[in-house]
Amino acid sequence: MEGFIGKKLGMTQVFDENGNLIPVTVIQAGPCYVTQIKTSEKDGYTAIQVGFDACREKVLNKPIKGHLKKGNVGPVRVLKEIRVKEEEIENYKLGQEIKVSEVFKKGELVKVTGYSKGRGFAGAMKRYNFGGGRDSHGAKYHRKPFSIGMHTDPGRVFKNKRMPGHYGTEKFTIRHLRVVDVDSDKNFLIVRGAVPGARNGYVFIRKDY
Repeated sequence: MEGFIGKKLGMTQVFDENGNLIPVTVIQAGPCYVTQIKTSEKDGYTAIQVGFDACREKVLNKPIKGHLKKGNVGPVRVLKEIRVKEEEIENYKLGQEIKVSEVFKKGELVKVTGYSKGRGFAGAMKRYNFGGGRDSHGAKYHRKPFSIGMHTDPGRVFKNKRMPGHYGTEKFTIRHLRVVDVDSDKNFLIVRGAVPGARNGYVFIRKDY
């Protein structure tokens, strides 16, 4: 198993053995529970589905409740399928609890995937860092993207033109983040640097080679 589900708690600073200040991100990684096991005989490949972040049962719909009940797992918010080697699939059982200390070790490199902060509908200046027009007296195009098309030929706006629209909530992966520490008691994974998303946003951590 080379992946894990987590929740970004925020950033802070720690000191290493040499007294150097290191910016780190604290991730609540697990515990995760095995909710489904897929085998090559039945499904054509080997993988496990894990659940994370316990919640109230009333927030789940009936199909998810039945699925979790079949896997001997309580109500959880997030489900994620993780590929597992065929020779390792026998190590997992339905309802099994997996801790972050069993997957990641201090000093390892990981890559973290998450969604950037959603900023709603934004103009071209905020969305694409346009310079905008003059702010002097008489100017009428302070924050507009100016011309967006051509004359009679071709007489239309090309696709992918950078214009106002939805900004943020994009999937990003940050690679080569080193694990600074693993707290097995609190299920904290502390990595060097920043990871995508806002506080309490879900992320997916994988080993980076």
